Amino acid sequence: MPRAVTLIRSAALSDVAEYAYAATAPAESRLIFLAGACPLNEDGSTAAIGDYAGQAAKAVENMRTALADSGAALDDVISTRVLVASHRQEDLVTAWEVVRDAFGEHDVPSTLMGVTVLGYRDQLVEIEAVAAVLDS
Repeated sequence: MPRAVTLIRSAALSDVAEYAYAATAPAESRLIFLAGACPLNEDGSTAAIGDYAGQAAKAVENMRTALADSGAALDDVISTRVLVASHRQEDLVTAWEVVRDAFGEHDVPSTLMGVTVLGYRDQLVEIEAVAAVLDS
């Protein structure tokens, strides 16, 4: 099935960033706006307490489920925002590396942000995403 998302890279911008700087989707695509994927287990408990990488992995897993339920996959994501409850850059990088690795070659435009607190008890990571699909 053809993909709706086209990643855009600019030769005029630094290649240090581990993601495309922009992405587009055609007008006929269906946009999917995901709520922030949280590191919650099925019973509502927080997974991987105290573990930035573990919570990022659980959030990615939950995002994959929400995407699948919407008829999409990680390759259909057009942008992400990764929120990390920490003031330490190394904690942000730890969470980011998990998210980046999950997306592989599909390095969507992303924003990585340190925040003071997230909504669930012991929550350290949350991932927002927008996807675009071409329905047949």
